Amino acid sequence: MHHDPIVDVALHLALILLAAKLVGHLAVRLGQPAVLGELLAGVVLGNIALLGYDGFEAIRHDQAIEMLAGLGVLILLFEVGLESTVAQMLAVGARAFLVAVLGVVTPFILGWLVGRWLLPDESAYVHIFLGATLCATSVGITARVLRDLGRSQGAEARVILGAAVIDDVLGLIVLAVVTGLIASANTGEPASAAGIGLLLGKSVLFLGLSLALGRWLAQKFFDRAATLRAGGELLAAGLVVCLLMAWLSALVGLAPIVGAFAAGLILEDVHFRRFHERGEHGLEELVRPISAFLVPVFFVLMGFRTDLRAFVQPGVPLLAAVLTLAAIAGKQACSLGAGGGLNRLAVGVGMVPRGEVGLIFANVGLGLVVAGQRIVSPAVYSAIVVMVIVTTLITPPALKWAFGRGRPD
Repeated sequence: MHHDPIVDVALHLALILLAAKLVGHLAVRLGQPAVLGELLAGVVLGNIALLGYDGFEAIRHDQAIEMLAGLGVLILLFEVGLESTVAQMLAVGARAFLVAVLGVVTPFILGWLVGRWLLPDESAYVHIFLGATLCATSVGITARVLRDLGRSQGAEARVILGAAVIDDVLGLIVLAVVTGLIASANTGEPASAAGIGLLLGKSVLFLGLSLALGRWLAQKFFDRAATLRAGGELLAAGLVVCLLMAWLSALVGLAPIVGAFAAGLILEDVHFRRFHERGEHGLEELVRPISAFLVPVFFVLMGFRTDLRAFVQPGVPLLAAVLTLAAIAGKQACSLGAGGGLNRLAVGVGMVPRGEVGLIFANVGLGLVVAGQRIVSPAVYSAIVVMVIVTTLITPPALKWAFGRGRPD
C-alpha cells in the first residue's frame, strides 16, 4: 500500500500545534508571553528521547515542517514590521535612535568578548555571530509587557518601543553583514574593509530603497488590487509584497527575513484605504490566523533543536550564564541614551528581552557554514536559547520593579 507523506506531516503539525497551545496557555497563566511556552514545548518534545521515548524524533527530520517553519518566520517578521511604521520611528526622534544604537553596539561588543573568552578555539566568525545574536530586542514581548502594566502610553514606552523597532532594523543590518562575511569566507574570500563596507552599503541601500520606493509602489499596487473582486485581495496582496521582498532580499545577498521585515515596515493603513472603504478588515487582522498557524511551528522547532545533553559538556553552562549576563548588561547601556526626564532604569530593562528575534538570529546561524564546519554548534545554540528564555522570563517582573523603583532623572 502506498504511503502518502502528507499523513506524517499532518500528524507532526497536529502534535506541534497542540503542544504549542497547551504550554503557551500555561505560560500566559504564569504571566509570561505565549512564545516562551511554545519554545519550551519544543524543548520538551525534542528531549523526551532522553527518557527513552523517541516517538517525536521524526519531527526533527521532517523537511515539510522545516519549510513551514521557514514561512512562519517570514510571516512573523512581516507582522513585526506591520506593527511599526516609518512615521513612528521618526516621531521618537534622536533620543530613541541613540538608545537603539547603544543597545546594538554594546551587546555586540560584549557578545564578541564572551566568545573570545569562553570559546578561544572557535573561529572569529563564531565570536562575531554571538555578538550579532545579542543585538536583538523583541518588540512584541516588550509591547505586551508594557500594555499589561498599563504603561504603553507613557513617555518611556514611546522611547522603548521606538528604539526597539530601530534596534531591529540595525540588528538586521548587523546580521546581514555578519552572514555575508561568513558566506564569503565559506567561498574562500578573505574578509576586508572593502568587503565589509560593500555588505554594509548593500544592506543600508536595500532598506533605504525599500522604504523610499516601497511606500509609493505599494500604494499603486494596493489601489490596483482593490479593483479586483475575486475575494481575499487584501490578504493576497499583502502576502505577495512580503514574499516578493523576501525573495529580493535573498537575491541581493541578504537574509530573506530582512525583506519580510521591510515589507511590513513600508505598509501602512493609508495603503489599504480602498479596502477599508468597502468594509474589509485590516491587513494585520487578516494575517493573524496565518501567523497563529505557522509561527508556533517555528518556535516549537527552535525549541526542538535545543539539546539538553549539551549542558553536560564542559563550559556550556558557563557560556549560557555569561552570555545571559552580557545580554542583560549590554542593554542597560541603553539607559545612557534616554536623556533626562525619563525613568532610565525602565528604558534599559525594557530593551532586555530577546524573544522571537533572538531565536530568528540563532536560526540563521544554524545554516551558516565555513569550510564544512557549522558556525553555531548544538552547544552554542543551546546556550543562546537559554539566554533567550532567561531574558524573556525576567523582563515582566523586572520592568514592573523598574517602574516602581526608578524615578525620572
